[in-house]
Amino acid sequence: METPSSAQTLPTSPGFLLAKHALLQYGLVLLLFSLFAATDSWQHLTGWPLATVLASIMGLLAGFSTTTVLHEWFHWFGARLSGGTYTIPPKPGLFVYDWDFDKSDVKQFFTMSIGGNIGGLLALVWLASSIETDTVARAALIAGSVASVAFAAVIEWPVLWRTRDSREPLAELSKIDAGVLKRAALISLGAGLLVWYLL
Repeated sequence: METPSSAQTLPTSPGFLLAKHALLQYGLVLLLFSLFAATDSWQHLTGWPLATVLASIMGLLAGFSTTTVLHEWFHWFGARLSGGTYTIPPKPGLFVYDWDFDKSDVKQFFTMSIGGNIGGLLALVWLASSIETDTVARAALIAGSVASVAFAAVIEWPVLWRTRDSREPLAELSKIDAGVLKRAALISLGAGLLVWYLL
């Protein structure tokens, strides 16, 4: 019986799969930031209304996506730190891993969950301290980050609160329906627009 070679097992190894996720997600963030930088420079040089609109849209997208990606990767850091059980899906997407609820306890779930929220807040602090909000588009970048933090908080913190009593994280997560997502989207939109206006 032949033993699979390292070349055969590499595509299914956790490290390789994580690298695929990172390449896709951070590549997207880099692309959006590059487009934001280009449109922001265009707006700065010309002052054209179209440039301002495009730069603002790219700012919102770059801020939201950067914060969301770091949020998800800090979930993974939390999962590793907790010692919980998870697998890396072969197909890259938003979620870096699949959590095994049967083999992981509630304390590990809390560590994993809180890790993501810490990541989102760190992303917001990093962007807010690195970008001067001296233009509408740059303010939009921070607003997008705030919207991402708000969206995650509205969805995840009620789950954690209910899990404190039920001790059933999967059951509490299953309560996230279209109504919850719609409410989170509206609150996220409102928070982002408010910050954008204030900045």
